[in-house]
This record gives sequence, structure tokens and C-alpha cells, in this order.
Amino acid sequence: MRISVIVPTYNERENLEELFDRISRALDGYDYEIIIVDDDSPDGTWEFAQRLGERYPVRVIRRTREKGLSSAVIRGFKEASGDVFVVMDADLQHPPEVIPELLKAIEDGADVAIASRYVPRGGVRNWYWYRKLISKGAIMIGRLALPKIRDVKDPVSGFFALKRQVVEGVNLNPVGFKILMEILIKGKYKRVAEVPFTFGLRKAGESKLGTKTMLNYLRHVYRLMRWEGELDRLLKFTLVGLSGVFVNEGFLWLFVSGFGWDKILANVPATELAILNNFTWNDLWTFRDLKKKPLWRRLLTFHIAALTGAVVQWLIYAGLVYLGLYYLIANLIGIVVSFVVRFLVNRHVTWG
Repeated sequence: MRISVIVPTYNERENLEELFDRISRALDGYDYEIIIVDDDSPDGTWEFAQRLGERYPVRVIRRTREKGLSSAVIRGFKEASGDVFVVMDADLQHPPEVIPELLKAIEDGADVAIASRYVPRGGVRNWYWYRKLISKGAIMIGRLALPKIRDVKDPVSGFFALKRQVVEGVNLNPVGFKILMEILIKGKYKRVAEVPFTFGLRKAGESKLGTKTMLNYLRHVYRLMRWEGELDRLLKFTLVGLSGVFVNEGFLWLFVSGFGWDKILANVPATELAILNNFTWNDLWTFRDLKKKPLWRRLLTFHIAALTGAVVQWLIYAGLVYLGLYYLIANLIGIVVSFVVRFLVNRHVTWG
């Protein structure tokens, strides 16, 4: 098994010698290569890597026109000769000593092995609270928006290994830094393993996390939702919900004006008929490819989702009105949040 360690770089000259030394010790006994994909670093990272190639099995790709971590990794995939690709940063926050554990997970049957901060014995070192919040928030957004990765604890890790066939022939086109998420959505694999590691301190250079990075991440999630068909599903759920409004209003009018029922009591069967309408169309149309659970369980969970949404809507409405917000605006916000909650519960639970 030949290993290709792909390291995208930009101004990482000061870290290279230690990085190569630790990789060589970690992979002692393995047939491996190190591929540096450098975006024409002003500090001469690419040039120094070439010099170190006299002592280590290093290949250097200097890019003068393209920029970006994810595209650098993709270039590394194309140039690599290995059966297994390992992707890691050059800043030593990804300890090379974890590579053999990733390779063992591959040897044990995983197609993708992720060095994870968020499994037992994994962690981060000396992060400010807001950095932890950003990381956890990004993961939560990704897992909710893309159900395919909901069981992966660290889908935004930049340190992972995979078999060549996972990405061979796959059109990868990520935005920003989080290429692993793109691979997990588009790649050809059956099993993912997560190996604990502690995200360390940067040895030298500067962190590339910034507002642009975060916005690119959201763009990336949006594009993957479109690719996966999740945006189409959300639109269908919306249209079905609108049809439920007409069903509710129509039957409420019929029960009150046509049958002379009490206005308060008539709302109960009208609401139930709207729920049944929404369930039927969502089951036949929105989530027709996801009907894995028995009908009675889907119907029961759909009712629970509707109740949960109603409670969330009321709590938000009451809270915002208490804080002084105009009641119609408060109600609108409650409706929007309730809609999102109901969609997520139904997507992940009813038809999950």
C-alpha cells in the first residue's frame, strides 16, 4: 500500500523541516511520498520544500495562477501515485503521529478515516470560546443541512485519509477550505471511521480563519444542498405547507358556516385534516425516496413534529412580545422558526 501525503501550503516555510521529519518517523516502514502543493508563497515555501526533497521523498507543485486550499488538495489528488491519500495541514496542528492510526482504520475496512476532534479522546488545545463556538456551529449547520453526514462528528476536519477510489472520477468543486465535506457528499465510499486526535497549537505562520472563510463555508453548504437535492426538498415541503393552509382554512369555513359548529371546536378537526393533507403529500412527493419506516410511525412522528413546531412558534412569539416586539412581527418570526424546526424533524426523524 503506497501512501501519498498531500500538504497544501502558503507561507509555511518555518514548519516544513519539522513536519517532514515527523512524517518520515511516523511512516517508517511504509512506502510513501509527500506532495507539497504551494500557492507561490512569498516566503519561498515551495523552494525550501524542494531543497528538503534531497533528504525526504518530497514532490513540490508550485501554483502561480490558482489559489485556495481545497483546489490545492484536488491538484494533489491528481498528482498522487498512492493507493491511499492522506490530507493534512503544514502548520503542525495536525500531528503526523496520528497518520498510522488513520492508515490502520483504512486497513481495517474504512474507506475514509477522519482525524476527529469531537469523538471521545479527541479535542482542541487552547482555543478561545468563540473559536469553539464557530467550529461547533459550522458542524451543526452542515449536519442539519446535509443528512448524509449527520452521523459524522467532525465533517469539517482538515486531517483525513481515504482510498484513491473514493475520489477517482468524482467531480470535486468545493468553495473555501472544507473539502472533506465535499468528499463525504460526493465521494464513492461505504464506511467512514473517526480517529480521535487533539488539534494542537500552530507552530508558526498565521491562521487563515476569517470572515471570508466562514462565508465561503456557508456558500459551500448551500451548493452541496443543491447538489444533493435538499433545496428542492425544502421547496416541496414549503409548497405542501402552503396547501395545508388552504385545507385548514377551507374546512374551518365549512365546519363553521356550513355545519354551524362552534368556532373554537371546529379548529381542531380542521387542523387535523390539514396535518393529514400535509403528511400525505410529503409522503408521496417530498420524501417519497425516504420511506424506510412503517406508515404508522411516519404518521405519528409527523404529528409530533407538527406539535413541536407549534410549541416552538408559541414560545418564540410569547418571548418576543414580552421583550416588546410588535406582535405581528413576533408571530412571523415564530412561524419561520417553527417551519425550519418542522422541516428538520421530519427530514431527520420522520423520513430520516
